[in-house]
Amino acid sequence: MNWNDLTRNWADSYHALCQEFPKLEASAMPFLKADQDRFESYLAATHDMSLKEAQDAFDAFLSQRAQALHTA
Repeated sequence: MNWNDLTRNWADSYHALCQEFPKLEASAMPFLKADQDRFESYLAATHDMSLKEAQDAFDAFLSQRAQALHTA
């Protein structure tokens, strides 16, 4: 799964993102969902991670979502 796949069905994706990253705020999402780099920076800031840690965590999330979709 990549960023475009994730944003194609944002409502479902946002729900899954909130389960993985509970400090996301819905009010910030309209500004972030158009730009993966901004989203990862926001993720780092809101979840007390470095940018690299946020990128790695988000990559892992995308991989898990892709795997879940393939097994569903």
